[in-house]
Amino acid sequence: MAILRILGFLRPLRTSGCQLYPLSFASLRFLSVELCDGSSGATESNTSLSEGFVLEQLSELLSIDPEPPKPRPFAEKPSQESALTSLRDRILTPDEKLRGVFLQKLRGRSAVESALSDVGVDLTEKIFADVLNRGSWSGEAMVSFFDWAMQQPKVTPCVETYKVMLKALGRRKFFDFVEEILRRMNNAGVQPNAQTVEILMDNYLRARRVSKAVQLFRELEKIGAKCNLESLNILLRCLCRRSHVKVANSVFNTTRGEIPFDNATYNAIIGGWAKFGRFDKVERYWMMMMTTDGLSPDSVTFSHIIEALGRAGRIDDAVDVFEKLEERGCARDTMTYNAMISNFISIGDFDRCIEYYKGMTQSECLPNIDTYTRLIGAFLKARRVADALELFDEMLGQGILPSTGMITCFIEPLCSFGPPHAAMLIYEKSRKAGCVLSLKAYKLLLMRLSRFGKSGLLLKIWEEMQDNGYASDKEVYEYIVNVLCNIGQVDNAVLVVEESLQKGQFTDIRPNQNILGINIVRDCLATSNLYLNQMPQETELAQGTELRTGNARCSRNCALDMLEVI
Repeated sequence: MAILRILGFLRPLRTSGCQLYPLSFASLRFLSVELCDGSSGATESNTSLSEGFVLEQLSELLSIDPEPPKPRPFAEKPSQESALTSLRDRILTPDEKLRGVFLQKLRGRSAVESALSDVGVDLTEKIFADVLNRGSWSGEAMVSFFDWAMQQPKVTPCVETYKVMLKALGRRKFFDFVEEILRRMNNAGVQPNAQTVEILMDNYLRARRVSKAVQLFRELEKIGAKCNLESLNILLRCLCRRSHVKVANSVFNTTRGEIPFDNATYNAIIGGWAKFGRFDKVERYWMMMMTTDGLSPDSVTFSHIIEALGRAGRIDDAVDVFEKLEERGCARDTMTYNAMISNFISIGDFDRCIEYYKGMTQSECLPNIDTYTRLIGAFLKARRVADALELFDEMLGQGILPSTGMITCFIEPLCSFGPPHAAMLIYEKSRKAGCVLSLKAYKLLLMRLSRFGKSGLLLKIWEEMQDNGYASDKEVYEYIVNVLCNIGQVDNAVLVVEESLQKGQFTDIRPNQNILGINIVRDCLATSNLYLNQMPQETELAQGTELRTGNARCSRNCALDMLEVI
């Protein structure tokens, strides 16, 4: 019995790989005694003594350190969750992080709100607007985000907040949710203003739901607004702006007698028909304005009349009306001059345009931003760059600052032909005047500078773009890599490619594969594979990240093709 116990004790020691030394004969004397003694009269005391002796002998042979093992410190590896969170924070903007929550398809209001709070974004009104205005997501998700945003301290439930929400929903044609937000707005006691009414009507008209816009005008009292002259003028103005002049004409006729009209009402209808060159309709409402309602035409009315004559091809009649404005008791103003300038732009007579522009300045009628927009745009379209730059200088000299969209419209045609000198002049003067440029304007400049090999200016523009808060995307990195490779700065091009890979922007380096070499191609392949392996485990993704994942797949395929070529 004892030998079986010993063998059973030693068997795991052999299988575990421990080295056992042979026992001496003296140490095994108890075995002979135990084996020779075949009587069953062996007592429990002898058995216990034999086992204790065996354990004592084994402890001498297999010495064990009596002190407990000391803990061995080791460097803890960062968890996969923290690594993915760091990746998300590096490549996602705050609004993308919040929109990425809704890609998880969470169920329940509490789960969604908890996930939004865990993102760790300090929600402001600007971020609130960016989240709603960008991306493509469902109406339920937008309403869920709106409910959570209303609980944040820096977002107040005012008419401006509701206006952003209504505009975002209407642009995506989620009109059922628009009505729900309107009910909440009414229950909260928030009264819609004129801008809110205009947003609602314009959303319906943009979606070609003209009858719904007219019905909204009839039922404005249900949402807390009033069906009065102001709302009527808003409806007519929106209808004419969206080229629904016949519907505006019908609304005008049906509301006659219910609401008293003013000059703005007639000007909306006359302006709508003037866009189509229908001078017969313009003349009819002009006469109705004076005879039926006893209203006197103002400068806005005459500017629409001049525009209608010009679009109808009756330039001489338009000039005659303009010359006789003072006889009709209406002084010439900027709007009437702009109408004459537009007429001559339409027929390509730039000399007459400059003549009326100079006459405007001599008559103490200062040009406005619309004047310069029309003239500069026309000169750039005709490729009269010198005249356009001269007018741009005069505009800045009078303290009229162009908007971000205007600067982009000026730079875009200049980057389509010729060297980038004129576009750089527009850029530098706009920056000096304190204007804000769009990301599209920066990318246009980088594209043109890259094509002409202006590396110094390109790097300067790139640095200023980043200083203004614009992140570099795939196209920007491609422009920079191309110009650096063209001028022989391969090392710097490699650094730019590595930076783009670290930021998740996988550029197409196939045009410069022979210059950059095989190492950077392999780095591109390794980084794209790493990115693709990590992204499926990331739960808080935004749509911008999905696009980057697609770019990573394209980059991996390009790298594989290049390795075969090299």
